[in-house]
Amino acid sequence: MSENEILQRQIDGFVHEKAQLIKADLLKNVKLQNGINVIAQKIDLTNADAIKNISFELRNQIPDSFILLASENDGKAMLSLIISDSLVQSGNLNATTVIRNISKHIQGGGGGQPFYATAGGKNPAGIDAAIEEALKMI
Repeated sequence: MSENEILQRQIDGFVHEKAQLIKADLLKNVKLQNGINVIAQKIDLTNADAIKNISFELRNQIPDSFILLASENDGKAMLSLIISDSLVQSGNLNATTVIRNISKHIQGGGGGQPFYATAGGKNPAGIDAAIEEALKMI
């Protein structure tokens, strides 16, 4: 194994540890809104794969969930939204629709599937407004 591979494994391990700490903190901050378990906040994690993994883990742990995670990296904003299958199937919520509506706040765009969508943009100052608007859509 090369030195680069060893270093990459160490980095991946640290990212995973940080992601698990953030996930534990997020689990303590679930709010009930209109019968839906909501997590919608900015987190200090810049690895897109780690954010996606946290999102899927939280969705599997929290029934009827709407989970919007936002982050900032190198002056850019990233939004990640995952919605429980039960809420998507009821026809009330669609992650792609929500992401497309709120991504204007970060001067970006996005898309995905009805249960999971992401967006990126060049205006991290708009993250709070994007989260606010998403909460109004629930």
